[in-house]
Amino acid sequence: MNVRHEPRAARPSGQAARSARSRSALLESAARGLSRYGYGGLALEQVAADAGYTRGALYHQFKGKEELTLAALAWVLQAWEQEVGALVEREPEPVAALLAMARGHAVFCRRDIARMALALRLEFSGQDHPVGRAVEDAYASLVADCERLVEAGRASGAIPSGPPARTLALAFAGALEGAVVSLAGQAPYDEMLAERAAAGVLGVRPPERTEEQE
Repeated sequence: MNVRHEPRAARPSGQAARSARSRSALLESAARGLSRYGYGGLALEQVAADAGYTRGALYHQFKGKEELTLAALAWVLQAWEQEVGALVEREPEPVAALLAMARGHAVFCRRDIARMALALRLEFSGQDHPVGRAVEDAYASLVADCERLVEAGRASGAIPSGPPARTLALAFAGALEGAVVSLAGQAPYDEMLAERAAAGVLGVRPPERTEEQE
């Protein structure tokens, strides 16, 4: 009897694993640098040095600043989806999902990489640049998700009638970003007050929480 053996999945080679580690370290270093200094102030030599690599190693992974920045943006957005988006997806009720987004975003923004998207959005405002377009696309996607949740909340009666759903979604995103930027470094109040600011924009009461929960 002939027995067929399914081919085993190839394991990453040592070189591939090292390349993945160096790429991740460089992306994190770039995200920190972009959060602090913006695109114009980002020095590739410093990104490489902070990650523990040479500039040559950086250029082995990325062609230049633009490609590195776009990759770092994608990396941060993926981290946001894994950490914050997952919280939103677990909430079946629209208002609870939006408030979970507010709390999760406040916690996410305690990290030194989290303000990169906001810094880039401000820096490239009004400019036609690949980085600026990528940031605006990401922001538009966030607002669209919020708009969808607002519409669902209105349909269920959980969110009162008022401005158009998109207008409310834009206000929600703006209030959330403003709260977490203003309250940077003030945990746990950043999480609590981001939720309250989001609830206020939506026109709903935030849930009652004990001191331990806050």
